[in-house]
Amino acid sequence: MSVHINEFPGIYAKEEDFAEGKILYTVWYPKLHYAWDAGVAIGRYLAELKEGRIIGRKCRKCRRIMVPPRMFCEHCFRPTDEWVYLKDTGTVLTFSICYVTWDMVRVKEPQIPAVIQIDGASKGMGIMHLLGEVEPGKVHVGMRVKAVWKPPEEREGAITDILYFKPLE
Repeated sequence: MSVHINEFPGIYAKEEDFAEGKILYTVWYPKLHYAWDAGVAIGRYLAELKEGRIIGRKCRKCRRIMVPPRMFCEHCFRPTDEWVYLKDTGTVLTFSICYVTWDMVRVKEPQIPAVIQIDGASKGMGIMHLLGEVEPGKVHVGMRVKAVWKPPEEREGAITDILYFKPLE
């Protein structure tokens, strides 16, 4: 069944009707302000990063120490029990050598993102961050690293309060 515009009664507005002021209308732009609540676990994690500390959560049932922290253990299906301060050292679990940034800009000096298992956290628990002060060819799985922090007065409560992880000597 085909429908023609002439089959429906009424007046159809054209773009030029708006431009010529034949049709009255109001343009409204809502004033929207957004806020983001990181939640209890990530909120505390970010606050501790601002102080130069890494913190996790412990589940007493399965004995895992999770970083980044979470308030609920996805293995035991129960609330986690306590906060645990962790070291700012760890082990490279995996890495990549990137000559293109996340926004597709080519770089001469590569970035080296890595997943770092944080010392004191359970096996496989860690964070993704950049490696620095290391030649790309010398990076390897199992490499021991330490966080390099921004100066205290420059920290803002973000994962970028850690500038990068460098090899432990």
